[in-house]
Amino acid sequence: MKFLAKFSSQDLLYIAIFSALGLAVKPIVTPLIHLISTPLMIPGGSLAGGLYMMWLALAIAVVRKPGAGLMVGITQAIVMISLGYFGNHGAVSLISYSLPGVSAELMALFFKNKASVFAQVYICTAANLTGTVIVTILIMRLALLPLIISLVAAVISGIIGGILSRSIFKKLQKYRIV
Repeated sequence: MKFLAKFSSQDLLYIAIFSALGLAVKPIVTPLIHLISTPLMIPGGSLAGGLYMMWLALAIAVVRKPGAGLMVGITQAIVMISLGYFGNHGAVSLISYSLPGVSAELMALFFKNKASVFAQVYICTAANLTGTVIVTILIMRLALLPLIISLVAAVISGIIGGILSRSIFKKLQKYRIV
């Protein structure tokens, strides 16, 4: 509980909102991405991941306290498990939602301005790569070439997610929400 004490009520509200947005975007974006990824035989999650990992990166930029990204990942994992929505991942969902938060937090340590476009791109990409590696190795058990293709797709998606995250951050600043 000492860990949570450093977050204000407003910080926790942002974490909850970004967690919910990440979970809400996933079922909308994933089927649309599958229209592109299935014919190309690329795992859809790696290509779509940047679009829901961007909320994790945005939480790091908005809250500006260590652990915000991790809290988003853990919150999403708890919500998914408690709602009984395991998808194809089962209990691995706890890992596949939480570890991207850890990698995002580690990447964020390299940036003073966590809201810069470079920071957001690297944070989002690190989170998406982590999620992709977990799913492709632990669940899908892909061979080397499909794994490499998935990782390239994850990087591209992470870059796009980071750019979108930065854009949303700028809009939130413009309207004095953050």
